Amino acid sequence: MKSTGIMTDSHSGIRQEEAKVLGIRVLPMPFCIEGKTYYENVDLSKEVFFEKLRSGMDVSTSQPNPQDVMNLWNEMLEEYDEVLYLPISSGLSGSCMTAQSMAQEPEYEGKVFVVDCGRVSTPLHRTVLDAVEMVEKGYRAEKIRKILEDTRENMSIYVAISTLQYLKKGGRITPAVAAVGSILNIKPVMKFGVGKLDIYQKTRGMKKARKAMLEAMRTDLTVNFKDAYEAGDVYLLAASSSSPEVTEEWVQEIKEAFPGMDVMCDDLSFGLCCHIGPDGLGIGCSCKPERL
Repeated sequence: MKSTGIMTDSHSGIRQEEAKVLGIRVLPMPFCIEGKTYYENVDLSKEVFFEKLRSGMDVSTSQPNPQDVMNLWNEMLEEYDEVLYLPISSGLSGSCMTAQSMAQEPEYEGKVFVVDCGRVSTPLHRTVLDAVEMVEKGYRAEKIRKILEDTRENMSIYVAISTLQYLKKGGRITPAVAAVGSILNIKPVMKFGVGKLDIYQKTRGMKKARKAMLEAMRTDLTVNFKDAYEAGDVYLLAASSSSPEVTEEWVQEIKEAFPGMDVMCDDLSFGLCCHIGPDGLGIGCSCKPERL
């Protein structure tokens, strides 16, 4: 048998095609749309998801069925000695804590290791790649979990939101604030910490929102993560719920602001898009975990 298998969920932005190349498993996340359950990138594509979201349909996230999680663990344990599972942050969904509880059951104890890395979307994607690299170097699941949880604070992500409609729908802002914000063309920049989503800055228009995000990232790189940045141990990340053309334009803008750095860009996960809506743009960074 192989030693350590890696599993994540579709909140990571990793599609099934990439998962096959990486040799990992991705659990599709369920979504409830007008009372019907769909699974991300299985019977719910990006195009259909946004079509339903824009039309005003009731779209909400849902935790995976525990049996589906255990079925995938069981399949993997037929091939691997142990499984390392990296789900969405426990601060954003209860599915992580549910998985941690299930991993303590006798049939999984010491075999399934659930990592609460505090991440979602591109940062979670990057963390999965870090885990793959550590497995290739011979690290075991328990040690990888410790490294990733001990270093989970070493990342940041900012997302500019084009419309206040979905923040209002999620109860993060009142209808009155949303109405005034729309009139004034307010485009809030949200900051994702470990399991937290807060308003970082309010800007007038997406152009100023982009500038605010670039400035925030420059501060993170040169102040908050200075040592790692100067050592070349920081990944630069991007994310988008906008069109391919706007996304490419944003990535080029990031590259011009930080010359010489590669930019890994993903579509924002459907789970985040339920709160952010379409036409959002994000930038983030993540320090290489092994350096610490």
